[in-house]
Parts: sequence; C-alpha cells; structure tokens
Amino acid sequence: MPRTDFNQLLEAGVHFGHLKRKWNPKMAPYIFMEKNGIHIIDLHKSIVKIDEAAAALKQIVKSGRRVLFVATKKQAKEVVAEKISAIGMPYVTERWPGGMLTNFPTIRKAVKKMATIDKFTADGTYDNFSKREKLQISRQRAKLEKNLGSIADLTRLPAAIFVVDIQKEANAVKEAKRLNIPVFAMVDTCCDPTDIDYVIPANDDATKSIAVVLDAVTAAIAEGLAERKLEKEKEAAKNEKEKDAKPRIKKAAKTEAVKVNEGKDAAAAEEEVAPASETSEANEVKEPADAE
Repeated sequence: MPRTDFNQLLEAGVHFGHLKRKWNPKMAPYIFMEKNGIHIIDLHKSIVKIDEAAAALKQIVKSGRRVLFVATKKQAKEVVAEKISAIGMPYVTERWPGGMLTNFPTIRKAVKKMATIDKFTADGTYDNFSKREKLQISRQRAKLEKNLGSIADLTRLPAAIFVVDIQKEANAVKEAKRLNIPVFAMVDTCCDPTDIDYVIPANDDATKSIAVVLDAVTAAIAEGLAERKLEKEKEAAKNEKEKDAKPRIKKAAKTEAVKVNEGKDAAAAEEEVAPASETSEANEVKEPADAE
C-alpha cells in the first residue's frame, strides 16, 4: 500500500484548520502552529493517521465486511458519492436517517418497500393502479431512492463507519459508539476527537482536501477487495482440485479392495486343494499295508 504524499496534501489544503478562537484544545497534539489567526495542522501527523486508517479499513474489507461512509455537508456530497460508489461501498450523502444503525431493521423494511415497488413495475401490477395511486407510489419511490438508495445493498450493520465532519454527523457517531462500531473520521481543529477510534486530522471544509483523503482511503479499500477476490479464487481452485481428486482416491481404494479380495479367494482355493492332496497321500500309504 503506497504511503500518502506530503506535497499532495499540502496542495489540497489539508493543513488549513479553523480560526484560533474556535479551536478545541483536545486537537492540540495535531496542530503545528498558528498563522494569521488560523491553526495549521501538522501534515506529518496527518500522513501517519491516514496510513493507519487506510491499513485498518483494508483489513476490514478484506475479511468480507463493509464500511459505511457518511458525509451530508454540501462540500462533500458529490465527491463522496463519486468515489465511494466506484468501490461498491454504502454511503449516506443526504439527511442522516435517525436510527440508521440503532434501529437498523426498520431501515431495512423501508429498503424492502422500495424493492416491492420495483417488483410491481416489473410484473405489470403498477399499470393496474389509478393515476393518483401511481403518482403517490412514484413520489414515495423517489424519496426512498434519494435517502436510502445508496444503502440498498447493506443487508447488515457495517463493520465501521467513515465520517466527514464529526460535528455535523454527531448523531451518526453517537449511534456507532452505542453499538461499538469503530469510527474513522476526518477531524478539524474545532472538533473533539475523544469518541473517534481513528482520527485523521485534516481540513473537512474543502472539497479538494476531502477528495485527497478519500483517494488514499478508497485505494486501500480497493486493494483489500482485490486481495479478497484473489483469495476466494485460490480457495475455489483448491476445492475444485480436491473435488476432482476424490473420485481418483475412491477408484484407487476400490482397485485395492479388488486385489485384496482376489488374494483372499486364491488363499481359500489353496486351502481347498491341500486337504484333497493329503487324503490321496494317505491312501497311497495304506495300499502297501493291505498287500502284505
């Protein structure tokens, strides 16, 4: 996995924090200096944290689990939707639905409702509804697609969530912590990083900054998915070989059993011949005695 480039982060403005008067003292370890009333984030520490988070996310997806990305702020919506849909992970870029994690079964019911509407359209049932009913259903479908379309294939709770701006997505962080789901997040100088498992100190207000961090994260996830796919292919090939080897083993065992049976039959035949020859020898001994 390639190391994050310092100059790339610098050009994207990842180092720009918030105004000094808005800072959170708990972010002090990640602040390099203050310039013109603005805190500057230490990019060397950002690089270490990005690489650490990327490695952890890679292992999560490599094990077959999923990561949910949450970014509902205007600057992050489009870039998150574009980059995360490319790697096939679920994401939320509209309003965070309350109980998304803590009341997950209810969210799944809403997703299934969307699938039911699609089924009506496919089998022709939709054509039997009145014009008013069609309009209501289409509006409901559009609303569900907007809010839940990006998590339609999330059939169980995610193994982790990645958040852009933990202040705006406070509800998502709270729900994740309540369920002991690890939280990865871009954290600016105005935020409290206490509840975040993997802190990435970075500017979370600029689209370029968000994009460059997501590039590093998605590259690691894509690598993990590729390795998982390769392992599954190797396992499938191994199972196929074992499957092909079983008939050969059975055939060999059957041949061995036939040979053993043939050996037993030959031994039994020898035993039957032996008593007959002994009897004939005894008769030959008796004949001279009778002659005397």
